[in-house]
Amino acid sequence: MKIGVLALQGAFAEHIKMLEKLGIESFEIRKKSDLSNAVNNNDVDGLIIPGGESTVIGKLLYDLDLFDDIKKLILKGLPVFGTCAGLILLAKEIENDNRTYLGAMDIKVRRNAYGRQLGSFFTESEFKGLGVIPMTFIRAPYISSVGKKVEILSEVDGNIVAAKKNNILVTSYHPELNDDLKVHEFFIEMCKKAK
Repeated sequence: MKIGVLALQGAFAEHIKMLEKLGIESFEIRKKSDLSNAVNNNDVDGLIIPGGESTVIGKLLYDLDLFDDIKKLILKGLPVFGTCAGLILLAKEIENDNRTYLGAMDIKVRRNAYGRQLGSFFTESEFKGLGVIPMTFIRAPYISSVGKKVEILSEVDGNIVAAKKNNILVTSYHPELNDDLKVHEFFIEMCKKAK
């Protein structure tokens, strides 16, 4: 089992630490060859797109010629987990932005839905099948609507903050910033099933 972590900007190191705690091997994707070598060697079982600045990560995906490769892998069924900015990059529609990026998941999201840096907060809430888990929100988006086959996994104050569709898992919060490993374990189970 080997997970690629998009390491262009944002909280990628924290995701790698979570995977280490679970005994899961990972590698950083910084350039096209990092991904293509792993794919050619059949050595990637999942992908994590971390939180950070969605516009910066989106631009770098194009600049580094990673965009098409990543989109193809996701559409072919590679399990992918997007947190915060990763959720925005995976969404089919961004409510308060005319851009879309990978557009692989049938959800509409609202960027910076809780305001700027001051709109950051911590809470605990139910995650379907996992019980109550800690959730750290940093200038977080939320999902304002979902398509027919999207499973809602978590809501906070009536807003959807975690969802899954087929091979795609998204959270508006940062599970990598807490000690709880349950959401990463959930993603690893998705990767095992996809193998």
